[in-house]
Amino acid sequence: MTRRALSLSAYLAYARSASAPGETPDWPPRPSGPLVWGFAEDRETGRALASLGARLTAQRPEVTVWLSGRVPSRPGLMTVPMPRDMAADDLRSLRQLRPDVALWTGQALRPGLLSALAESGSHMIALDLADAPFPAEAPRWLPDPAPAVLALFDSLYTTGPDASRRLRRLGIESGRVHDATPFLDTEAPLDCSDGLHEEIASLIAGRPVWLAARVRPDEARDVLMAHRQASRLAHRLLLILAPADPADADRIAAMLRRDQMRVCDWENGDMPDENTQVLLAGGPEELGLWYRLAPLAFLGGSLTTGGTGEDPFEAAALGAAVLYGPNVGAHLGAYSRLVVAGAARIVRDGDSLGAAVSHLVAPDQAAVMAHAGWDVISSSARLVDRVLSEICDTLDARAED
Repeated sequence: MTRRALSLSAYLAYARSASAPGETPDWPPRPSGPLVWGFAEDRETGRALASLGARLTAQRPEVTVWLSGRVPSRPGLMTVPMPRDMAADDLRSLRQLRPDVALWTGQALRPGLLSALAESGSHMIALDLADAPFPAEAPRWLPDPAPAVLALFDSLYTTGPDASRRLRRLGIESGRVHDATPFLDTEAPLDCSDGLHEEIASLIAGRPVWLAARVRPDEARDVLMAHRQASRLAHRLLLILAPADPADADRIAAMLRRDQMRVCDWENGDMPDENTQVLLAGGPEELGLWYRLAPLAFLGGSLTTGGTGEDPFEAAALGAAVLYGPNVGAHLGAYSRLVVAGAARIVRDGDSLGAAVSHLVAPDQAAVMAHAGWDVISSSARLVDRVLSEICDTLDARAED
């Protein structure tokens, strides 16, 4: 037995001795057809796994997808409890379920669970492996089980070359390691009417435009302050303001009247003209149109105290450079990745938002950020395509056996 295998055996022996009795999770019966089971370490990869699962079941309706960990509910996908890593009963039941494919995300390894999946014959795929340590719940006196656990995977998709080199230094075969990108949610872009897009684009042609999307009433004042500030330098600047809740449109309209701004009330059937300063949308229903028209978008829910922000990928996927406030806890990983790529910028208040709009509303400035955002989105989409292809090839090969 190799030293690597001994380290995993030592961990599993420790896990058996440390196993605490408890109720085995109430998993549903194994489906008769193919079963793909995904495990998510955090909210961002959970959303990405759910999107991948939805695409898989759309392509292959006979496939059942189970998701465990920090995953959102999704029609057509089943959320099931995460097996306990040091529970013999859980792992025994897991072996009997025999998933055809297991998808694992992130650095935190669960050697008992992953060993049970490998023993059950699952084709194992790891995603979103970064250039960072691989923690496992084990006493410090035990040898590190990570190299042996990683060797259980048939394919390991990393976040880039540095992460791939780390895996190879741990002794993982190069043929199993794939340079890739962060594993991100790649929902289909929001749709809009081509005819309506052409009509509005012709009405505002030549004007600088920015969008404030999913705005809450308590941050609308900062948005309007920023627009007035930026308009001093760009006199024909048009703001498209889309409230998060259509019910807030009247309240925001009252603010605009008090400020004596020239408003196009979209829900009333108004159309923008040369004198329009603000196009007030009724809500987020037509954001697919507004993102396509505005090269620069501020995403609401982020300047609100206690806010958690909005998904920035829906804007980046449609070619908008992204501005956001400091309160984006629900999507922090997504914003961080866009910031690193140069596709998003944080603002703190109305003044800093106005300064950012003044600087970035120029087409050449916004285009650089938008292109960077598109690179992030398209790279992750290609990764999802690769993984879906591997899953389908695996299922096809098993069906032929």
